[in-house]
Amino acid sequence: EYLHCWQKGQTGHPLVDAGMRELWQTGYMHNRVRMVVGSFLVKNLLLHWHHGEKWFWNCLLDADLANNSASWQWIAGCGADAAPFFRVFNPSTQGQKFDPSGEYTRHFVRELKKLPDKYLFSPWEAPEDVLQKAGVKLGENYPQPIVDLKLSRVRALDAFQSLKNQA
Repeated sequence: EYLHCWQKGQTGHPLVDAGMRELWQTGYMHNRVRMVVGSFLVKNLLLHWHHGEKWFWNCLLDADLANNSASWQWIAGCGADAAPFFRVFNPSTQGQKFDPSGEYTRHFVRELKKLPDKYLFSPWEAPEDVLQKAGVKLGENYPQPIVDLKLSRVRALDAFQSLKNQA
């Protein structure tokens, strides 16, 4: 279920959804967004990086076997010169930092196009009247988040630390 939501850009996390929809529609995704959606898959959803590697290989127009597998190993923290396991990209923070105007996210997540900037990357925090004014109905025309970012981060860190302790 999580994998399908991720692949289709239906996670309830706008930057992740924008990236995955861009990939599906265009066959491309900016490197920063690739890191964010990769981290989300491997760390927030605790799915094996091979799922992402396979999906990117099948969707990316610029897919390169060595680069694709090495990049997925990097984000998962298991390749040569890998990212530290405790680096978990927060898609809300990343959206605010790298898409401050919301132009990219609104282009691919059209159901949020009228949502104020303040809530664009965390629509679940918007008051009901703000959502209503923007035409957003969480769980109906835009998904509720499939995972809580804080809880899933803690779960990932615990899982990765447990593996490290076993080594």
